[in-house]
Amino acid sequence: MPIKLAVPKEVAKGERRVAIEPGVADKYLQKGAEVVLESGAGDKAYLVDDLFSDDVKFVKTSKTLYKDADIILKIQAPTEKEVDNMKEGAVLIGHLQGHLNPGVVKKMQEKNITSFAMELIPRISRAQAMDILSSQAGVSGYKAAIMGSDLACRFFPMLTTAAGTIRPAKVVVIGAGVAGLQAIATAKRLGAMVEGYDVRSATKEQVESLGAKFINLSITAEGEGGYARELTDEEKQQQQEELAEYIAKANVLITTAAIPGRPSPKIIPNSTVEKMQPGSVIIDLAAEGGGNCDLTKAGETVEHNGVIIHAPLNVPSQVPLHASEMFAKNLFNFLELMIEDGELKLDWEDEVIAESCLTHEGKIMNENVRQQIEGDA
Repeated sequence: MPIKLAVPKEVAKGERRVAIEPGVADKYLQKGAEVVLESGAGDKAYLVDDLFSDDVKFVKTSKTLYKDADIILKIQAPTEKEVDNMKEGAVLIGHLQGHLNPGVVKKMQEKNITSFAMELIPRISRAQAMDILSSQAGVSGYKAAIMGSDLACRFFPMLTTAAGTIRPAKVVVIGAGVAGLQAIATAKRLGAMVEGYDVRSATKEQVESLGAKFINLSITAEGEGGYARELTDEEKQQQQEELAEYIAKANVLITTAAIPGRPSPKIIPNSTVEKMQPGSVIIDLAAEGGGNCDLTKAGETVEHNGVIIHAPLNVPSQVPLHASEMFAKNLFNFLELMIEDGELKLDWEDEVIAESCLTHEGKIMNENVRQQIEGDA
C-alpha cells in the first residue's frame, strides 16, 4: 500500500500557514503517495480545498486524519493532544522546536513517533532547498520593511513636489542574514537611504551589493555554519556604544539579530533609544527570542519618548500564501530523500536525515534537546 501523507489544520494561535500547496500535493501524488488533508487546512492561507486536484482526499476532523497517517506534515509543533491522536510509529515533519516543547517531545517518545525538525537541517549546500529558516526569514525581512514604512511618520523615498523636495528616510538594518538582507532590499525598493550592519564582516559585500552602505565597527564575531558567535560582555558594550551614533540618525531601525536556540542579543539599550528622534520606528524581528531592544515587549507595539517599538511575532504568517508555498517546497525537497515508489525509506547514513531527526524509536536523537530534557544521563 502507498504511504499516506497527511496535512492537518494548524492549531497554534495566529498561525495562518499550511504545510502543503496544490503544486506540491501533485508532486507527492506523482511519487506514489496518497495525500490527505483536513478539510479547510489551507483556508487561512487562501489555499482552499477546491484548488487541489481531485486525487487529493479530504477528511473532516484531524482525529480521523491522524489515525491512519504514515507521514504528517505541519508548520508548528503539534500539541500533546495531537500527538495522542497519531498512530504508533508515525513520521512527523515540521518546525518542531524541541527545546521549547519538552512535553510534546516526551509524548512523541511514548508514541514512538519518528520526528524530523526542519530547523535542525544542517546548513550545507545540498540542503539549501530544504532550509525553512531561510525561506521564512526572507518573508520576515520583506514584511519588516513594509511595517517600518507603515509605522513611520515620513515617506521612504525622496519626493519632489510643488511644496518642495522631501528628503528620503534613513533606514538602518542590524543583522545581515536572510531576513536582514531582504529588509535592506525592500527598503531600497521603497526609496529609502539604507545602512546595514552585521558582526560578521563577510556580509559587507552582500549589503553593498543591494545598494546599502555597510556600517563598519571594530567588533567582528564570525561563527560556525554561517551564524554569528555570541559576543563577550565587553564586546557587547563596545558594540552598543559604536552603534548608538548610527541608530540616533535612523528614521527606521530594523533589528534581526538572533542566535538559534538562545535568547536574542540585547544590542539596543534604553539610552540608545532615547537618542533617536521622536517619530522614529524600531521593528524588532528578534522578538521571538526576547528582542534586540531592552524596551521590546514581544507581540506588542510600545512608544518610548516618541519612538515606536514594534515587536511582531510569527511574521511569516502575515504573508500566508507565499510563506506556505515556500515552506511546502522545503518539505517536499526534504521528503524526496525518503519517498521512493510510494514507500518510505530512511537512509540514516544521510547526514541531512540523521541530523534533523528529533525523536526515533522512543529516543531523543538531537543531543542538545536530549540534554535539556533528560540531563546528562
